[in-house]
Amino acid sequence: MKLFDTALENCLPSDGIAKYYGVVLNRERANDYLQCLIDVVDWKHDEVVVFGKKHITKRMMAWYGDSNFSYTYSGTTRQASPWIRQLLELKELVEKLTLTTYNSCLLNLYHHGEEGMGWHSDDEDTLEPRATIASLSLGAERKFSFKHKRTGETVSVMLENGSLLAMMGEIQENWLHSLPKTKKVKEPRINLTFRRFSI
Repeated sequence: MKLFDTALENCLPSDGIAKYYGVVLNRERANDYLQCLIDVVDWKHDEVVVFGKKHITKRMMAWYGDSNFSYTYSGTTRQASPWIRQLLELKELVEKLTLTTYNSCLLNLYHHGEEGMGWHSDDEDTLEPRATIASLSLGAERKFSFKHKRTGETVSVMLENGSLLAMMGEIQENWLHSLPKTKKVKEPRINLTFRRFSI
């Protein structure tokens, strides 16, 4: 497994782009946004359907967007909430850096390292084809991993507090990604994934 730590280059060897920008918010601003979003976002426990059975996750999530539209993921339909000021500020920053516009943001709150995300691709039918997904990390530093769907090759990057990662091109077709669990991390982390859905 390769551990990637060089900013502004593609983390992946082929079949897609995962561009790591490194830290784009200093620690003070990142921590301020972290605490503010913990307090003001309308957090809910996520629901996923595995083998026909509904499970409630320990991590919490929220979804915000340009208009009151919904999308279905893992058997559960989610409704977008109207943008709040803090998310619009972060969206503007991310759009300037990635040269892309976004119409929604999916947020995940991990209370500590024992909450994570298994292998998956962001390949919902309602996402614009090969659209960039920008992932902004606030709080605890966590390892983020990719696994090639055909070869099984894995690549990982440490996502720092205030850092940005953008997934581009054919990455969702060829790579899975995950946030592995770890007992070493005791602090919370919020991940904001800015996306563009077809409305």
